[in-house]
Parts: sequence; structure tokens; C-alpha cells
Amino acid sequence: MSTTTYEGVVKDGRVSLPESVRLPESATVYVVVPNFDAQRTAHVGSPRLVNPEDVRDFRKRVTKGRGR
Repeated sequence: MSTTTYEGVVKDGRVSLPESVRLPESATVYVVVPNFDAQRTAHVGSPRLVNPEDVRDFRKRVTKGRGR
């Protein structure tokens, strides 16, 4: 396996490479992050229902309120 290294920057959560870099679709890439402390970051995922059928408990009814 041969490798090539490019320097990129993370912008809005995506790795941005120089415009001159062209990679084929579905190319396998590896991201190496120097001087990164994983302890400083946190990931908060979206809540999920244990039982998806319970979604009916969260239905809302929109009613027109009184004007002030």
C-alpha cells in the first residue's frame, strides 16, 4: 500500500483540502491529527427512543392562541 500526505483544515466539521487535491470518489482516506487531546472534546448525540413505536406519545396538537 502506498500513501500520500496532504495537509488540510477542519471547517464546519469537515476536512478541507487544498483545491489542487483531487481524490477519486469512494477513496479510502486516513485522518491523522497531530497534537490533539481527545480529552478536551465531547460528543453529545441525539436522544433516541428505546422503542420507536413510543413516538406516538410525543404527538402535538397546535391550537390558535389568544392575541394580546
